[in-house]
Amino acid sequence: MNAFTIFPAVDLKGGRCVRLLQGRADAETVYGTDPVEMAKRWVQEGATYLHVVDLDGAFEGRSVQYALVGRIIAALNIPVQVGGGVRTDEDIQRLVDAGASRVILGTRAWAEPDVLAALTDRFGARLAVGIDSRDGKVQIKGWTETTQLTTLDLARKADALGVRTLIVTDTATDGMLQGPNLKAMDAVCRAVNADVIASGGVTTPEDVAALKQLGHPNLIGAIVGKSLYEGRSTLKALQSA
Repeated sequence: MNAFTIFPAVDLKGGRCVRLLQGRADAETVYGTDPVEMAKRWVQEGATYLHVVDLDGAFEGRSVQYALVGRIIAALNIPVQVGGGVRTDEDIQRLVDAGASRVILGTRAWAEPDVLAALTDRFGARLAVGIDSRDGKVQIKGWTETTQLTTLDLARKADALGVRTLIVTDTATDGMLQGPNLKAMDAVCRAVNADVIASGGVTTPEDVAALKQLGHPNLIGAIVGKSLYEGRSTLKALQSA
């Protein structure tokens, strides 16, 4: 089985490092006023890959924190994947040029799935699709709208069009510190050949072990945020699991 990566999350809003409860803009907790220093902290604690989200971009539908994202990437010696407000080819190219190892397409993947084949031809493994899911349906625009498209249908479509990595967030569990939606992650991994990164609710080493025990070689990692920021677990403990 492939190595399983823990991705510490650095979520940007108003130039600060925050976490939202279930993605709600009105339920934010500020964990730092210097996201670059926060990113460096995770590297010092042993992170091998970082997950950065421009929350302002996700809500506004355009890249807002581009300059700050660039500073974070430049300050680190590990790969960084970036999402939030990536709606155009130019947005992807700018982030790639800034050094992002993977750029995550969310709302646009739902709105224009047929562009994924061309984008995959252009960007290859540096393009990922983020699927935000609630009760099996895709959510878009910073989780503010729930569509009628099922998570599995979008996952299969992206996979068929050549997308190499899917980042699947269960928005009902995100920030709740109650464990991941194992059933949903199991279903996605079974449905696709693409690599899958789990997000939402991953809190303890036992949660990581439970994801691993699903036994899917294409489940390559998990994104962890609130648990790390609130000291519920440590990066080392999660990696050891």
